[in-house]
Amino acid sequence: MRILVVEDEKKLADALVQIFGSNRMIADASYNGIDGLDNALSGIYDVIVLDIMLPGMNGIEVLGKLRKEGIKTPVILLTAKDEVSDKVKGLDSGADDYLTKPFATEELLARVRALNRRSASELICDDTLSFSDLSLDLSAYTLSCGNNMIKLGLKEFSIMEMLLRNGNKVLTKETLLVRIWGYESDAEYNNVEVYISFLRKKLGYIRSKVSIKTQRGVGYSLEAK
Repeated sequence: MRILVVEDEKKLADALVQIFGSNRMIADASYNGIDGLDNALSGIYDVIVLDIMLPGMNGIEVLGKLRKEGIKTPVILLTAKDEVSDKVKGLDSGADDYLTKPFATEELLARVRALNRRSASELICDDTLSFSDLSLDLSAYTLSCGNNMIKLGLKEFSIMEMLLRNGNKVLTKETLLVRIWGYESDAEYNNVEVYISFLRKKLGYIRSKVSIKTQRGVGYSLEAK
């Protein structure tokens, strides 16, 4: 799961990035509304945590522009305000959830996970993605086939999650690169290829009928034998 944190309090934003990271999520931070909007429009994020009071462009404006551009990424609004009118305005602008500062870290994490689950139509149950004989446990980061199971590293997990969510649809190398390594990363296509190789070996290890098919010059998709 990749998360964008748009928060002008740099210490809080950086702390949230670390918290998400320690919970096996990939997070990026933007410190003003203009940069936040630019990054959010990339469409690479699964959930956006968006502060309302931002320099350059406030969170409500950012949210409005995102929805106008057709970006449907789930958004949690953060604000120090707790008036009902502010909550209503945020939700009416297209927010999916609302959290008032100060908030408990555990609650934010739970809400992020809930929004990600809600937006994933391929999700079979709360914590599992499946394709043919293959299952990915979203809580334990394990890939399994029948009684065979193996633990995945963070990037392996993130790539497999994307592949499972898209099924037979081909994901380009560029899409995987941007979503997993980040919009401004120095990583190259061979990074994707290396992790695809790791995943193929693990699919073989658990004896799954599912394989990762290469569409030459395009990208990858899952295929059941």
